[in-house]
Amino acid sequence: MQTVTAVAHRGDPYRHRENTLDSLRSALDRGADAVEIDVRLTRDGVPVLLHDETLSRLWEHDRPLRSLSAAELRGLTGGGVPTLAEALAATGDGRVMIDLPGTREEKSARRIVDAVREAGAADRVYYTADARAMLAVRAADPSAEIALTCASVAPPRPALLAAIGPRWLNYRFSLVDRDLAARVHRDGRLLSVWTPDTRRSMRRLIGLGVDSITTNRVDVLCALRDRDHDGGDIRGRD
Repeated sequence: MQTVTAVAHRGDPYRHRENTLDSLRSALDRGADAVEIDVRLTRDGVPVLLHDETLSRLWEHDRPLRSLSAAELRGLTGGGVPTLAEALAATGDGRVMIDLPGTREEKSARRIVDAVREAGAADRVYYTADARAMLAVRAADPSAEIALTCASVAPPRPALLAAIGPRWLNYRFSLVDRDLAARVHRDGRLLSVWTPDTRRSMRRLIGLGVDSITTNRVDVLCALRDRDHDGGDIRGRD
């Protein structure tokens, strides 16, 4: 029986600040098969974990990340924003899905890919983002495992798929229905979705046969998945 991969979105953000080492460790402790992290570059080219362009939402500093050196970032956040190297060390042998919200150029992608290689983590890391970012990753690493994020239900252009060579197609969960799931699998790819946080949505997606679910409530997903796998009753309220 197929078992859906449980991916923790930015770690365990209901218990710890997202994209921090505590959040990543908590998610893995709660059963996550993989953690999803967001990686951007500081002014001096150090890959760090931050989803937003600025520090405003999480760290209450209205400073763009691209204007800060790694040392300045560490000072402003008390070391709270980890480097990619620190995050890869903290996740041990766990799988890591790296989202690249700010990556548009091969030079930036190469910095991140190089950091993964230097950490000895290339065999457990895969990358996700839109087509432009994934083309940059593919140019930086021809062997990278890629989950191409798709913004609509329309099939990606064959030429784009050939250039990127994704193993996964990654969709917002609300776009996925039985026909889309069947098409992705018929084309020989795996289907990942983001980010359902209710039991109803998780149950629906498990029923559709998606291969991976990225969620902010990874403990809830693991409980539903494991009960389903054991033949238990997965009904219940959110």
